[in-house]
Amino acid sequence: MLLALSLLPFYFCLLHPPSLSRPLLTKALNDLLSLYFLMNFDWKQKVVFITGASSGIGGALAIEFGRRGASLGLLARRADALSEIVNEIEKGSGRAVALPADVRDANAVRAAADELRAKFGRIDLLIANAGVGGTIDGARLDPVEFARVININLLGAVNAVAAVAPEMVEQGSGQLVAISSLAAYRGLPKSGAYCASKAALSAFFESLRLDLKGSGVGVTIIHPGFIKTPLTAGRDAQMPFLMELDDAVKKIIRAIEARKKSYAFPWQLASLVRLGMLMPSSVYDRVATKNSFRE
Repeated sequence: MLLALSLLPFYFCLLHPPSLSRPLLTKALNDLLSLYFLMNFDWKQKVVFITGASSGIGGALAIEFGRRGASLGLLARRADALSEIVNEIEKGSGRAVALPADVRDANAVRAAADELRAKFGRIDLLIANAGVGGTIDGARLDPVEFARVININLLGAVNAVAAVAPEMVEQGSGQLVAISSLAAYRGLPKSGAYCASKAALSAFFESLRLDLKGSGVGVTIIHPGFIKTPLTAGRDAQMPFLMELDDAVKKIIRAIEARKKSYAFPWQLASLVRLGMLMPSSVYDRVATKNSFRE
């Protein structure tokens, strides 16, 4: 079946002129590569390091990875919350270790990664998920709060990558996954720190993808929309296409298994955001100022 699928792009080239077939051939080959990774992904052979694993997306991913048989290292500041998730994973016969640490502390993150490697032998997958939100009005900037968001959302991911990437390159395999946001694409009202942190996170991981090409280490950037987590709880503002956490987790895992370079969802909101990227600034400003998601 896979062999037959692999021949389709070449049949297409015979039927269409090169000027038309090249972009479609590239897409077909990328789709086939994703299919290959999906068919050969075995979670029971994976050791996964998750930051921000005590709740929300990180916690839900940890539980689902554990259910699928992965070995897990869970990092977050709240040791009690981590212990609860570890207990839930172990009740299902999974393997997990709690690694209480602050992602802003590079030495602590490195020590946590070393502990995970000592226990399970290696790290195959990093989920750089730790993140915070916050409402910051540009007319009343608080530099301390702005720096806190940047330090957790961006520099926390840098610390996590630095703790695992050299060993992944040395072993010739691995995958680095960033949980970014659709907010990375353009600025949003009262979200300067969050948008800046996620835009920088996406750009950082894209640079990593280029630097690590040919090393055997893949890079995946996830751009979710609004998901029911503690990060979105308590907002009165409308959040279009708000997704249930379980549904979002399934989409994220499938993108990881396919080793997609970038994945944005839900498709409805992702399409609107991409349209916004094409808007002239004057048009975008009128649209964006009428839609604040931080109140």
